[in-house]
Formats: sequence, structure tokens, C-alpha cells
Amino acid sequence: MGRRLLGILINRGLCYGAVLAFLRPDPFGFKTLALFVVLEIIFLVLANGTIGHLIVGLRVVPIVPGYLGIWRPVLRTILLAVVIPAVIHDRDQRGLHDRWAGTVLVRR
Repeated sequence: MGRRLLGILINRGLCYGAVLAFLRPDPFGFKTLALFVVLEIIFLVLANGTIGHLIVGLRVVPIVPGYLGIWRPVLRTILLAVVIPAVIHDRDQRGLHDRWAGTVLVRR
């Protein structure tokens, strides 16, 4: 659980820093969230993990062996942005966003 939390904090921190450096922050953080969603999808499709995941030694893989595809990262990221599915876990410590997307976060 610690690696997951650290990974998402790294991702959110990078997005917040980029918005502060290049854009004018909005009061509700929509720009930061939008950048987070875009970067999350791009890195999941290309590298099977976000920058934060890769730094802490994690990656996202599909439950059924094969290609992660595009729809899984999109669904997983949208659900992660909503936050509620991400904080509800099953007995295997998988969040609802991973269950519904058919993915699992594993060590590299």
C-alpha cells in the first residue's frame, strides 16, 4: 500500500508542479486533474506504468495475460480521478478501479 500511495503522490506532485510552472492554477484544481488524467493514460499505454509507478517499482498489467490496450488505462484513470473506487479495496488490496478495468498493480 505504501508504494501505491507514494506513486500517486509523485504523479500528483509532478502535475501540480507543471501547472504551477506553465499555467495559472485554477481554484478547484481542474487543470491539475486534467493533466494527471492525460499523463496517466499516456504512460499506462506506453510504459504499463506512470512516472510514479516506475519510480517506486510498480507496473500495471491486465488480469488476462496480453496487451493492456487503450480502454483499460482510460477506464482505470477515469475511475481513479473520481477517487471513490480507488479507496475501496477488496481482500487482495485491489481497488475498484483496478477490478473494473481488469488490471492489477504489481512489482516490476
